[in-house]
Formats: sequence, C-alpha cells, structure tokens
Amino acid sequence: MPADYVPADYTPADHVPAHYVSEADRSAEDLLTSLDPEQRQVAEALRGPVVVLAGAGTGKTRAITHRIAYGVATGVYKPTEVLAVTFTVKAAGEMRQRLAALGAHGVQARTFHSAALRQVRYFWPRAYGRDVPEIVKSKIPLLRESATRLGMSAPADLIRDIASEIEWAKVSNVRPADYARLADQEHRQVADLPADQVGDVYETYEVVKRESDRMDMEDILLANAAILDEHERIAAQVRSQYRWFVVDEYQDVNPLQAALLDLWLGGRDELCVVGDPRQTIYSFAGATQEYLTTFGRRYQQAQRIELVRNYRSSPQIVAAANAVFRDSRAPGVQLRSQSPAADPVSYTGYDDEAAEAEDVATRVLALHRSGIAYRDIAILYRINAQSQAYQEALGAKRIPFTVRGDVRFFDRPEVRQAVTLLRGSARAGSNDAGVGSDVAADVRSLLASMGYTDEPPQGAGTVRDRWESLHTLVTMASDLPEGGTIADLVAELDRRAATAHAPTMDGVTLATLHSAKGLEWDAVFCIGMHEGTMPLIYATEASALEEERRLFYVGITRARSKLSISWAAAREAQSKRRDREPTRYLDPLLPSNHPARRSRASAARHRKTRRCPACQQPLAPADRAQGHCAGCTVDFDPQLFEELRAWRTSQGETENVPAFVVFTDATLRAIAAAKPSSLEALATIHGVGRTKLDRYGAQVLELVNG
Repeated sequence: MPADYVPADYTPADHVPAHYVSEADRSAEDLLTSLDPEQRQVAEALRGPVVVLAGAGTGKTRAITHRIAYGVATGVYKPTEVLAVTFTVKAAGEMRQRLAALGAHGVQARTFHSAALRQVRYFWPRAYGRDVPEIVKSKIPLLRESATRLGMSAPADLIRDIASEIEWAKVSNVRPADYARLADQEHRQVADLPADQVGDVYETYEVVKRESDRMDMEDILLANAAILDEHERIAAQVRSQYRWFVVDEYQDVNPLQAALLDLWLGGRDELCVVGDPRQTIYSFAGATQEYLTTFGRRYQQAQRIELVRNYRSSPQIVAAANAVFRDSRAPGVQLRSQSPAADPVSYTGYDDEAAEAEDVATRVLALHRSGIAYRDIAILYRINAQSQAYQEALGAKRIPFTVRGDVRFFDRPEVRQAVTLLRGSARAGSNDAGVGSDVAADVRSLLASMGYTDEPPQGAGTVRDRWESLHTLVTMASDLPEGGTIADLVAELDRRAATAHAPTMDGVTLATLHSAKGLEWDAVFCIGMHEGTMPLIYATEASALEEERRLFYVGITRARSKLSISWAAAREAQSKRRDREPTRYLDPLLPSNHPARRSRASAARHRKTRRCPACQQPLAPADRAQGHCAGCTVDFDPQLFEELRAWRTSQGETENVPAFVVFTDATLRAIAAAKPSSLEALATIHGVGRTKLDRYGAQVLELVNG
C-alpha cells in the first residue's frame, strides 16, 4: 500500500456521520479497508503496550474503535474482557455507539469515574462489611460547614474555588497536612487566601465528610484504588474480568487515575493509550502529559504510532497550527492536511475591543449570507469576561448566539445583583452629575459592598471571573460621556441587555478556548489574542506559558476552512495608551510584511520568565509582590521608592482615594528594585494590572527614568 494512500471512502471528521452504516457483518479484513495507513497500523497493533500520538483532527477515535472491533473480529479479544476508558460521558457514549456499529457488542466503554464507581458499589460491602457511603453531588454544602467551623467568612465564589483546589489536591495525591508546603512548590493560589488556610479548610472538609459518612467524586477513585490494593482476591477478580485496556485522551490523565490504571493492570502491559501532548490544557486540574510522553520509557517494548493526517482543517490552518510550536521543544506531531486549500488565515489588529467586536459581528453576518450556517461559526476567547462585547455586537445585528460553558453576561448572578444595586442607587438619586462628580468612582464604591476591589484577585477561578464581570461594569461607567450619571449607566445596561438576548436557535457559538476542546466549526474567530490575555498576565512560569501555547493551538485547530485571529491595541476607545501587542505565539505566524509583526528582540523580551534578581530562580507566587525570593536580599533604590510614595500620595489625594488603592508599598518596592524601562516590563510587576498600567504607567516610567 503506498505511503500516501488514503481510502476513497474515508470519512474526514472525527465523529460518527449520519450515513454511518453497521459493519457488524463484514469480515475482520473489511474493518480495515476504510482506514488510512497509520490508522490501520493502530488497528492491527492488537497486543500491548501501544502508544498512539494522535494530532488534532487525525481520527484517533476511529482508529482505536476499529482496533477494538478488529481484535474482537479476529478472536484476539473477548468483548467483555475489554475496558475502554475516556474522560467524558459524551465521549464514552460515542465510543459505545461506534463499537456497536462495528459489531463489537459487549465492550465496556466508560469514564474513569464510571468504571471505578461500578467496582466500588459491587466490592465495597465485601471489603468493608457495610453499605457504600452516600456520594455527594457537590462539595459546596460540606465546604460551607467546614468554613463555618473555622470561623471563616467565605462567599459562594470562593467556596467554589476552594472546591476546585481540593479536587486538584486529591487527584494529585496531596494530603491536607502537606497542602500548604506543596501548594507553594506548585505555585497554587486560591484567590488571596494563604495556602495554610486553604489546607485548614481541606482538612476540616475531610472531617465533616467522614462524620456524615459521605464520599465525593475523587473518593470514588481513591476507594477503588484502596480496595484493589488492600484485597488481593478482589484485585484478582477484577484483573480476570478485564484483560485489555484502551485509554483515550491519555494526555489528560492525573496521578490518581494513573495509579488506579496500574492497579487494574496488575503488572500486565496489555494497554493502548492515545493522546496528543499538544492538547494538554488541564494542568491546573491535575492533568499531566508526562504519562503520555514517557510511556516508552516505562514500557520499553511499546509500539509507537503517530497519526499525522489531519482531515479537519485546510492546509492553511494546519500550517498555522504547526507554526505555533516552531520555536518550542514541546513534544507532538507535525500535522499534514488532507483537505483542499481554502482562504489564508486572517490576522487583524484593531484600535479597541469595541471595534474588534463590531467588525467580527459584521464578518459573521457576511459568512452567514455566503451560505455558512450560524451553528457552524464560533467565536473563541481566553476568559469568559471577553464574551460581553460580542454578545452585544451580535445582538445589535440580530445574530443568534449561544454561550457555551457559561451564562450570558447579563444573566450572571453577580451582574444581576450589581445592576439591581445600581438601579436602586439611581432611583435614590445618589449621583446627580454635579461638578466634579465621578460616576466610575461612585460605581466602584457601590460595588465595593459586593467585594469589588480595584486590584484583581490572585490566580484564576470563579472569584476571578466574578471580579472580571464587576470590573466590566466599572469600565462601562468610565466610558460614559462627561456628566453621565448612574441612571445613565443603568439605561445603557438595560439597552445592551435587551439587544444581547437574541434567540439562540442555529446560533453562533461563544466559548472559551478550554470549553471548545473536542469541537469543530467551519469558521472560527479567535479574538482578544493579545499579550496579557494570551498568555494571561499571571502566567509567568515557563510551564504556564507552554500551557497557554497549547491552549492557543487548540483554538486554531477547531477551524475547518476559515480562521481569523485578532487583537485590540486598547480595551476602550477612549484609552490614551494603545500599546497592546498581539500574542507572542503569533511571532512565527504573522507574514513578514504584516504591520503588527514584532522584532525578534521584542519577542525574546516577552518570553522572559520573572526571576529573582539575586538567585535567578523563577519567583514563586508568594514572592512576586516583593520581587525577589524570601531567602534572598535585594536592595531597592530608596530614593526612588520615596519619590514613588510621594507621587502616590498626591495621586490618591487627586482621586480622593486612599494611597494604597493607587499602589501598595510592596508594589512600589518592586518597582524601585526592578526599575522597569518600558510599559512591557512594568506590566510584569505584581500589583500592576492592565487598568493601572493604562492609568499610571506613563507617570511611573517618568519617575523611574528620571
């Protein structure tokens, strides 16, 4: 068979097409005829260990389901002795559907949790002589009780972030007593809580859970592992039931899942794993690509197969995806498009975010009029807060849309609460636009009752999302014409909410890059792709920057034939500074004559990780405020520090706010130590967010540079 042969009846998509017919009556050899050479190689590799590196859009699910079906058809596998494991209920259901269509009835295709729960429910009474504890649907009620026991006030958003952190700790085999130490090592941060306080909540949560005889989702995996580890007869029974294992999306395996898989195997090597290290985007939740990338070292006899033929995207899009990793040593495969040529990838810079959203909406409308259904168009962004401008722009043009993985901006609880608060203030006439009035300051003061601060919370999560939503309202207030009132702001919010609530039938998809993984559309707009958002400004460590690169790659590879990447030089049309640059990940993609192409020297400066000026080690999150490691001594310029403090005092008096609201002492010390020479360098200092950079950056640089 020629190396470049692709069967005429190959289906160019990684999903079950509507015309898919049952192959149950075909011979074993017939199962292989529709596969490309590399997919066929996977299907014929029936004995483990096998590792498949499958690039985006290369038909990995097709390959592994045909492998299982071929093994059953040839008699190598007994269907009930095969366990195929994946990560979502949807993926497991799709796998079962495909296997049934291929004649492989009886094969178990489950998520890790589903497979573990089935075993725990069956074996727990035998192992421990009692019923299985109640499985809680949510950690939130137990965490509220834990916080109460500790005398801790924790709003709902913070509770949700702590729940996510406990999930990371449990799947990473981090015990409560070790959390604070390991959280610092792993640069974990939950809002502004000290690590030891998070550890205390974690420990109390485990106590509350045991007292109520309950079990959470991570406990299911832990319980399954404990039963197999402690009861050899049960382990032997499980291993006699399952002899052949397949794990899909292996790049997303966490340490707990890997340990459970080892116990299922019991020292055997009949294992086939499939994954793409370039699509590892859940490291924050405990996933690690190391199990995939080091598979060959653990199983030295493993067959290694690469799926490189991309059936999803045009050659132009595939070339862009490959180029994202041109300057990176990250493992992965070079994709080869099997689709016809299409339009070049579009790279567009805008003056501000409103102009970007308006033009994207106009282009969406043009695509729809050219024959592309709205449901085949997606607008992808890094964080949920970016969706607000696009909800408004699409709504104004009566373009239907749906927000995936989040609620519409004006339906978010914090936004509804804030609008109610603003509406009450407007009715009370608390802002009459008198001389010297500042509606933005009044809005900040009102939202302070909801916990809003000028400085964003540390890290990501629901607390950060909530802050972004409230900060958007403050920004809208800042955009009002001179003399505007809170009543004017409420009227503007009502107008925007009305236009943003268009019907969602056959709508454009709005989604974060994370929630877009595994999906595909004819046309994709990756918007807001500028430094500070892609990568996020607090992604400073090398590992975090590589994760952001992979996330950017995932966004690019969602597109079939049309891809647009855009960014805005400023957030607001009124911004005096328009110095945002396109993401560094575009350096190898932008055409040489593109006006936004940056010099290699500028790109190199962007890539620098924040390091301690004394020992040159990457700074831990806890040390970034002071600008150097806790154990190192770094002198800052005391004269510059005092000049900065004097300027801050004057600025605070001008704005009628406490001095620390402008900048904290820790931030000023860090500035006096680093002496940044550019806005780019100033932005890397802890406490200098985008708003403060726009507002104070030029003044600070003038002081620093004398």
